[in-house]
Amino acid sequence: MPLIQEVSKRTKPSELKILEITLWFAFITTAITLPGYAAAQLRVDAASCMVVNVTTGRVLFYQNIEAPVPPASLTKVLSLYLVYEALERGRIHRWDKVKISGRASHTGGTSMFLAPGTEITLDDLIRGMSIVSANDASVAVAERIGGSVERFVEMMNAKAKELNMTDSYFVNPHGLPAKGQVSSSRDMMKLARAYVRRFPQALAIHSLQSFTYQGITQHNRNRLLGECPGVDGIKTGHVFEAGYNIIVTARRQNTRLIAVLLGARTPGIRNREVNRLVEMGFGMVEGKTCDSFGG
Repeated sequence: MPLIQEVSKRTKPSELKILEITLWFAFITTAITLPGYAAAQLRVDAASCMVVNVTTGRVLFYQNIEAPVPPASLTKVLSLYLVYEALERGRIHRWDKVKISGRASHTGGTSMFLAPGTEITLDDLIRGMSIVSANDASVAVAERIGGSVERFVEMMNAKAKELNMTDSYFVNPHGLPAKGQVSSSRDMMKLARAYVRRFPQALAIHSLQSFTYQGITQHNRNRLLGECPGVDGIKTGHVFEAGYNIIVTARRQNTRLIAVLLGARTPGIRNREVNRLVEMGFGMVEGKTCDSFGG
């Protein structure tokens, strides 16, 4: 630790030990604020990105982590966080029936094609949000948990503050374009780490490659599932202003990584670059250097 070395000459051994413990605690609890491999050693074709070894808390790589980018459907991870929290507290149950409002039914973008006035289980809505990124399901869930979309968004921003997401502000529960809705790769990493660590059971749904509802089968937008070894989540997103976003988590043996990539120009670039980040991360865990993965 360079800071320890810097102060060791003027610090008593007992005080130095306390300082080491303090800094190590800060590292494992807020690891994503500490330097890993800087962007100068590897260029990623995206607005920003970050890779963290969740098992150890070590930052492996980062690039422009504070850059403001609309989160697009990565927003749904925060919405799902509130869903799983409500399930955990017994406020809702998976087999609860949720009545679909006209507002939910007429939400634009990716959809489960929910008809107004129909009822659907909360479990199916969770699957719709997690697997096919359904915006109508997101509104239905927001209304069920918050009482209204507006109240649910207030809950989202309160939770973001609790998770120390200092670069983020949310306007809706699904991520469709909205003035002022913004986040960063650093904040998305904070959210993803908290989500995976608190609700690991969610990955059993995020890792499913398709979902069928009312005879309509839609495929998971996360194309790394089944292609990149160990990948089991979490979420993709796209709006014109942001480009193509993704949060990927993968486990190999006893190591779990999370990679966040925001602002790729095409889905192909997104998939290629985040795959490169995942492989780089696991390679570094195995003792390879960042340079060995090319620039």
